[in-house]
Amino acid sequence: MTKRASAFTAIVISQIIFAVIGGLGSNLGLMMFAGIELVAPTAVLLLFAILYFGIMMDSGLFDPVSRTILKVAKGDPVKIVVGTAILALLVALDGDGTTSYMIICSAMLPIYHKIGINPLVLAAIAVMALGTISGMTSWGGAATRGISVLGLDASKYFMPLIPMMVCGSLFIIVLAYVMGRMERKRIGKAKIQEASVEIAAAVTKKEVTVSWKIWFNFILTLALLVSLVMELPLCQYYYHRVRHRTAS
Repeated sequence: MTKRASAFTAIVISQIIFAVIGGLGSNLGLMMFAGIELVAPTAVLLLFAILYFGIMMDSGLFDPVSRTILKVAKGDPVKIVVGTAILALLVALDGDGTTSYMIICSAMLPIYHKIGINPLVLAAIAVMALGTISGMTSWGGAATRGISVLGLDASKYFMPLIPMMVCGSLFIIVLAYVMGRMERKRIGKAKIQEASVEIAAAVTKKEVTVSWKIWFNFILTLALLVSLVMELPLCQYYYHRVRHRTAS
């Protein structure tokens, strides 16, 4: 707050100072180890998710999705906004807000400007998708804090939230449809028709054949998510192994 130290340094030092003031100085070592034991498994999961989904995004895993959305939309604001919602929900699986916004904005914002769709629609959809998916996945920032505080396994935290994530995703898509209709009415048919021709030409020019690597990455990602949700033995083995090593 006084801009004399970074947030990380200030938080660590303040904990130590107040522990000493409260007469807990002799127990600081044990308290630190207990804290590390509590958060280490979740931290490993978060680190893995950031690295894994970052690599998948760099490899172009979501590029076919964005190209398909533009190809199907053909300049129609309703289809573009709904496609934005679908893309945002998929990209938000990485649990990291920064990369999600970068991908969504880089893929869709030029299209919004070309057609004349209000960029606030894009921002609203991105925020809702990130809060619904990234905020609830067990490797997202909000969930990692909840898991650490409650002392739960990631799967036990995540499983009860799946119905809410599905309902929230459907609500976002419906809301995107409503906002898309409003934008279609505001922009007008003439401008939409003009922009659709340019978008179709650009998509055709950038058309790329989906390689076997994209399919492999897709199947690997799908298998990973299913394994985490279903608590397959291998995932649970490594999760508890990390917890055991931290405790010892």
